[in-house]
Amino acid sequence: MAMTPPPASAATADESTKLWRLDCGRFDVAADAFSDSFAYGEKRMELVGSCYLIKHRGRFLLWDAGLPLALIGQPLDPRQALSGTLDVSIADQLKQIGVRAEQIELLAISHNHSDHVGQAEAFSAATLLMGKADFDALRKPDPPFGADPGPLRPWLDGAREANAVEGDYDIFGDQQVVMLRLPGHTAGHYGLLIRFATGSILLSGDAAHFEAQIARRGVPPFNVDRANTLASIERLQAIAASQKAILIIQHDGNDIGKLPRFPASRQ
Repeated sequence: MAMTPPPASAATADESTKLWRLDCGRFDVAADAFSDSFAYGEKRMELVGSCYLIKHRGRFLLWDAGLPLALIGQPLDPRQALSGTLDVSIADQLKQIGVRAEQIELLAISHNHSDHVGQAEAFSAATLLMGKADFDALRKPDPPFGADPGPLRPWLDGAREANAVEGDYDIFGDQQVVMLRLPGHTAGHYGLLIRFATGSILLSGDAAHFEAQIARRGVPPFNVDRANTLASIERLQAIAASQKAILIIQHDGNDIGKLPRFPASRQ
């Protein structure tokens, strides 16, 4: 029987791993759009879009692909329940640290919503990693709420290599960068655990959109499964505790400071 290797400890984790936080957009939202129990009142709030570049053993992985380039310079509209804008492309940020788009070998997507896949086509050399349920949903004639098959069309059509992931997935085969199955927001939603010699980082995807959702067990009404959402929040917290990991809520601007400011990296 095949055995899964034990998690890497701080003593064995690869010190060459690096992590950069990339700016992938800003949002003006109605807070109660993110609560099916009307927990936040009628206030507005600003969320951020975050993508992440990981270099591990000389290979580059991009986690999430942000808002589409068409939104660069788009004014935020507080009259809408949710509006988004983009200040800079992922590719332009990569140039600042000497990385070309074609060097991205792996494009891992937390889920199939438009604000996480928008710039995917810029990374034509990459193999796509995505939860199977979300990947399959994009192939349906009528994709679910928020899903955008357009930027992923080359992978969906088979022109580029894709790995439709089921269960937790050890990306590099050494337990140091692991996709974690966290369904609820979408059926095939994932987070990401990165282990360093100095500690671990846990990226939430959209298992939660801001810290208050965790504290209040808030569930957006557009999530596909309420019970799975709550179970995934509990799993996030349990993994953060067991791994002594820094939990980063990708859409919460207050969490940007948990990593070095770009172009610096965590290593």
